[in-house]
Amino acid sequence: MRVSPDRFERLVAEAIDSLPAPFAARLQNVEIVIEAWPSRRQLRETGTPAGDTLLGLYEGVPLTERGGGYGMVLPDKITIFQGPIEQLSSTDQEVQAQVRHTVVHEIAHFFGISDEQLRRMGAY
Repeated sequence: MRVSPDRFERLVAEAIDSLPAPFAARLQNVEIVIEAWPSRRQLRETGTPAGDTLLGLYEGVPLTERGGGYGMVLPDKITIFQGPIEQLSSTDQEVQAQVRHTVVHEIAHFFGISDEQLRRMGAY
């Protein structure tokens, strides 16, 4: 299901705005961007198997790994990939749900929550 870039951007913004206040308040020094598709470099560096893709990607130092000397660094980066999310979705509602899930998933990584921890928590 294809949506316009403006609509997709609004969905990402809505997902961020829907975060509980304690989490939203701690989203500092992180940039959230939208790209059409993951690059070959991103797929290679994440060990994504051939034929698979990424819906989102967190690149940075999770809050749980930052020490007292952490500072004066470039922002962490969360990328949400529009093409793969659209490819996975059949309806506008599915796009919306997948965007929210992906945004929350990548923000969880920013907070230091691993994929394994997300699985144990029943996030997916």
